[in-house]
Amino acid sequence: MKINELQSTLTSNKKRKRRGRGAGSGLGKTSGRGVKGQKSRSGVAINGFEGGQMPLYRRLPKRGFKSQNKNNLIGIINLSQIQKFFEKGKLISNEKISLLKLKEKNLISKKYIQLKLLGEGEVKNSFEIDVNLVSASAKDKIEKSGGKINILRSKK
Repeated sequence: MKINELQSTLTSNKKRKRRGRGAGSGLGKTSGRGVKGQKSRSGVAINGFEGGQMPLYRRLPKRGFKSQNKNNLIGIINLSQIQKFFEKGKLISNEKISLLKLKEKNLISKKYIQLKLLGEGEVKNSFEIDVNLVSASAKDKIEKSGGKINILRSKK
């Protein structure tokens, strides 16, 4: 088969519609837009308008709220994560843990400026930790294991 022997398909040879070129073309005078009104003019885009019916985006229920003042610079760490770091040898017992130390060892993202400790999981090692925020359960568990918590003042 050669290029000159190829048969064209119906869609590839279709001519474009020339609107507004006389009554005989089938799309003369108003060019298939109907008569008068906003939509017959050029440059009209009525996005979301449903002919007076309540638009879909207003009929659907709205949920949630995104605060513009949300502080996403607080790193959250659980006791279970700290225990895993001890077991893997990334942290040493009786070593002081801080946000800076966790950042240096790449255990927490460098974007965080504050650290929050949560009490999910158990700790077997005793350690000292510097945090900005701490949950009551985390505080109890660390003190029971013989550790110490230093609560730092928040930077705002």
